[in-house]
Amino acid sequence: MKWLLRIVLIFLSVGSIGLLIIYFINERLQSQAAGKIQSSITEIPTENPPRIAIVFGARVWENGEPSHALYDRVITAVELYRAGRVKKILMSGDNRNENYDEPTAMRATAVKLGVPASDVALDFAGRRTYDTCFRAKEIFEVQKAIVVTQEFHQARAIYLCNNLGVDSIGITANRRRYEGESYWAFREFFSRAGAWFEINFLPFEAIGGQTQPINQ
Repeated sequence: MKWLLRIVLIFLSVGSIGLLIIYFINERLQSQAAGKIQSSITEIPTENPPRIAIVFGARVWENGEPSHALYDRVITAVELYRAGRVKKILMSGDNRNENYDEPTAMRATAVKLGVPASDVALDFAGRRTYDTCFRAKEIFEVQKAIVVTQEFHQARAIYLCNNLGVDSIGITANRRRYEGESYWAFREFFSRAGAWFEINFLPFEAIGGQTQPINQ
């Protein structure tokens, strides 16, 4: 039985060290992003030329309508556009099969809210946050951006975009309570650590393609 106890203790020790490392990575990412995240459009500076808004995809319902979280991201970007804080919006999301299309739903919502379709660019290969940030720089040649997503996701999005070459600040898109928020926060705890490892040790092979510059 002693050998079994030793194995259990080893696993517990390794697990505890792993969780401690993940905790410190989370603290580092959140502290780095803290001064770059705003909750009000009035706190976003007016720049010339304006930044590009990057809207991260989220769930789309079977009827093609955006989920509450996604709708709130889109309307936040629309308000940035109306306020002159951005002149173009990059909608980036998942479209891995013909029956599921986040970017098109996002653009349709923005157009309904008054944004000209010509000022909305679509990225159909934004399956992950890393993909979205990588492609914003390499495919769409975005230099400076405002990342639009909920608060739980902001630190990772800003960290990835800045480290992949897009000078980024963020605005939170929280407008209500969302179903599954506790799960999102739990998952994000580990996702932030994954993002840190991808930047520093294990680069993710993002989806490439031909450049489609967004004039900035």
